[in-house]
Amino acid sequence: MNVTQYLFEKTSEWQKDFILGNKETISFNELYNQSSKLATFLSETVGMGQNIILISHNNNFFLVCYLGIMMSGNVCVPLDPTIEQQNFDFIVKKTEADLCFAENRVLNRIETNSIKKITEKNLLLLTANQTLFNFPEAFNAEFPAQIIFTSGSTGLPKGVVLSHKNIIANTDSILKYLHLTENDTIETVLPFFYCYGLSLLHTHLRVGGSMVLNNNFVLIGSVLSDINKYNCTGFAGVPSHFQILLRKSESFKTTEFQSLRYVTQAGGKLHTVFIEEFVHSFPEIKFYVMYGQTEATARLSYLEPKELKSKLGSIGKGIPDVQLKVVNPRGIEVHPGETGEIIAKGDNIMLGYYKEPEMTKATIRDGWLYTGDIGTIDSDGYIYLTARNKEFIKIGGKRVSPKEIEEVIVSFPQVVDCTIETIQDNITGDAVKAIVVIEKGSKNSITEEHLKSYCAGKLAMYKVPKYIEFTEKLNINSAGKKVKVFNN
Repeated sequence: MNVTQYLFEKTSEWQKDFILGNKETISFNELYNQSSKLATFLSETVGMGQNIILISHNNNFFLVCYLGIMMSGNVCVPLDPTIEQQNFDFIVKKTEADLCFAENRVLNRIETNSIKKITEKNLLLLTANQTLFNFPEAFNAEFPAQIIFTSGSTGLPKGVVLSHKNIIANTDSILKYLHLTENDTIETVLPFFYCYGLSLLHTHLRVGGSMVLNNNFVLIGSVLSDINKYNCTGFAGVPSHFQILLRKSESFKTTEFQSLRYVTQAGGKLHTVFIEEFVHSFPEIKFYVMYGQTEATARLSYLEPKELKSKLGSIGKGIPDVQLKVVNPRGIEVHPGETGEIIAKGDNIMLGYYKEPEMTKATIRDGWLYTGDIGTIDSDGYIYLTARNKEFIKIGGKRVSPKEIEEVIVSFPQVVDCTIETIQDNITGDAVKAIVVIEKGSKNSITEEHLKSYCAGKLAMYKVPKYIEFTEKLNINSAGKKVKVFNN
């Protein structure tokens, strides 16, 4: 089955609005028809199996192009609209793409003369007289549906190839534990070029729910207003979203959310102090801690909200139909309390890295995805994430997880976020440096000496930061994820 057949299986004729909001709306039927006409156009002009780039912010144009490309049997390559020219050129060359769907405002900053372009205006003209797409009787769900590019260890983007089957499987699994229905509406601040954002699109389209698109999370007031104005039942965010809401917004904790029944958090580990703070402020809202990777289509594990107190800090267990294990370097499952690499198996695991057979072979072994994430497991089978292999630092010859130090520092009042790195010190060699994001206007109330003393009471001395840098700016990328630079 083509993934778009699956997504629209029940809703292709619905007149209900899928997208709600002040700027744009679109019904399920209208979205299906526009995507279907585009699929017909692409089928007649480029055939199938071609890589087609899509570069746009979250809007109706993105949705029509994204769904139309996959419906036609072609491969969608969604890119960050703030992408650097060098990376754009690299991806165009790597994918050998001849066609790009591009939002007009993106073309003002990216030079695209090397590739054919279709913009919002062109799209309407090209599809106006097209008929609806006829799906072939037989379609191989193992065919690639999309290539999601993520940052690679070499600095160059690496393409994660996901099949129609991958997306269908992961969507089904997420729906089984979130229990979404056609009555659900989600406030969407996550971009659709990011697998977490796409998972929201897939799940709500499948069940007939609705989405409110908000591309301006920095305007926190508009996000809070949207949730109540459109009776949103869900909100999804990465750690920085919750940190900003809890520590930088003056009105978030005092706002009453009449319709909000759950929130989900993924895209990195949110320190437990923020989870406790959220649950304390909104005990009636279910808080789902989740874990995943682009290589797993999006989601790998979740922690039931009712388990938050007893399993605080855990990423939970594998989502339905996905196996998770923690293994030692020999591939043997570790005992409770021991650490090892988290590996996963299921129909959501990627086909591989695009044109990177050796990298794929090293990452997928005997059908298991080796995540590169280090964790431990307790006696009840709950997994706890320690760090990524590349994130460990060495201090005085000892291997240290930065997250352990960060966890202590963010528990200090008025601290929004913390990033730990190592720098060279003339006396001790490697030394710990903490870059601490504090609440606006609190520079005079937090001193370096006070914070070091606080850390000394909770950490071994070699883990206490020797250098501390204060800032009021949280450095995040266009997906809302914290940008880290490791100097070790």
